[in-house]
Amino acid sequence: MSTEEKNGQEAETEVLQSEDNGAEQPAAEDVIPEVEEGLVQLQSELAAAKDQALRTQAEMQNLRRRVERDVENAHKYALEKFVGELLPVVDNLERAIQTMDCNSDDIKPISEGVELTLKSFQDVLVRFKVEAVDPKGQMFDPELHQAMSLLEVPGETPNTVIDVFQKGYTLNGRLVRPAMVVVAKAVPNNTGEG
Repeated sequence: MSTEEKNGQEAETEVLQSEDNGAEQPAAEDVIPEVEEGLVQLQSELAAAKDQALRTQAEMQNLRRRVERDVENAHKYALEKFVGELLPVVDNLERAIQTMDCNSDDIKPISEGVELTLKSFQDVLVRFKVEAVDPKGQMFDPELHQAMSLLEVPGETPNTVIDVFQKGYTLNGRLVRPAMVVVAKAVPNNTGEG
């Protein structure tokens, strides 16, 4: 390429650059509102994204707590069905002891064996946080007791448990089986007035 051609290209480039520089540039006053508007929009989007991130984080914490509570309850109450199936065995051992004649020398060793079996069974239940609900003499509690009948008993406070057909049981404080009870009801007032 000759020197003349180079000079011609440089001149052409200068003309193009001068034309670009001569093009209408927006005034600074026109650009500032657009930039501010874009900035406000970006700040709004940022605030919405932060809010969404906080909500997601809170939701994850709640989910984690719920899962931990569910796992804890699963461990705590895993034996509930098993305990429910074993309670009739305890009931039967208690009934066997009540019906045995301990005065007979022939039955005395059997009675002692059944009593020891029942005691070891009850110790195992206590070790696994199974507690008996034996409410005789206490106020009736529909959360723990099932009323089988109501009896008018003079001298007894109304709504007091006066007899227990079958003990109830709880596992870690949760009711496995309600106690079946007889409850005292108020004696009607027979004053003869009328």
